Amino acid sequence: MTNVFNYIPRSSPIHALTGAAKLVCMLCWTMAAMITFDTRYLLFLCVSALLLFRLSDIHLRDVKVFLVFVTVFMVLNNVLIYLFAPEYGVEMYGARTLLFTIWGHYTVTTQQLLYHANVILKYGVTIPMVLLFVSTTQPSEFAASLNRIGVSYRIAYSVSLALRYIPDILKEYRDISLAQQARGVELSGKENLFKRLKGASAILLPLILSSLERIEVVATAMELRCFGKKEKRTWYRARAFAKGDYLIMAAGGLLVAGSLVLWVLNGSRMWNPFV
Repeated sequence: MTNVFNYIPRSSPIHALTGAAKLVCMLCWTMAAMITFDTRYLLFLCVSALLLFRLSDIHLRDVKVFLVFVTVFMVLNNVLIYLFAPEYGVEMYGARTLLFTIWGHYTVTTQQLLYHANVILKYGVTIPMVLLFVSTTQPSEFAASLNRIGVSYRIAYSVSLALRYIPDILKEYRDISLAQQARGVELSGKENLFKRLKGASAILLPLILSSLERIEVVATAMELRCFGKKEKRTWYRARAFAKGDYLIMAAGGLLVAGSLVLWVLNGSRMWNPFV
């Protein structure tokens, strides 16, 4: 089954860490990337995130669907930034090095290219860490991790259930799609886009109904077990912190501190090589 946003069992040092420690590290890593626009530091964070991804034994084919979606979103984001603010980098860096003109006020400058490189690096920093956390953490342990950092266990369990049922919904979608195609509904690339969209819409209603039925079954089962009656609950998958967990959380804290130090040293969130 194609993985989108689901746990992938492997034997790796990343899998051995507790979910709470990985969650704290992911949040710190993301915060460090969001604080700074220092290209050097973002490049360091990006390379480190990719090395951790390699260490986790998660392969690109395991998360191909999600990576394609993120890549398309990243490209659209950069295109829209350029269309609406083609010289935003010039304003941020306070300098202008013209490379060539495309048309009218749409020019290509070194400063704008550096700004877009920073945006791409931010994706390169955060996306591998998010994938690492979700792909190496059991859904039940994920809920326990959220609860451990202060999130209500009701909300934590809801998020865990949503992630747990994504593969089931995808399987249901494929089953309904095959059934519709067996009835003559064409969903392949042979048809034009309008007919394919019309055919896909025939899948939505059965999918929604089956999902609602699944939600009702789960909600009834949880209600019969008095879920939510108490203010606190125990977790079957919760684990105590080990030495590696403390080290990874300390590393996350140091990364945030590094972003703040660079903010002070650079005089702003930006690293400006043009002054």
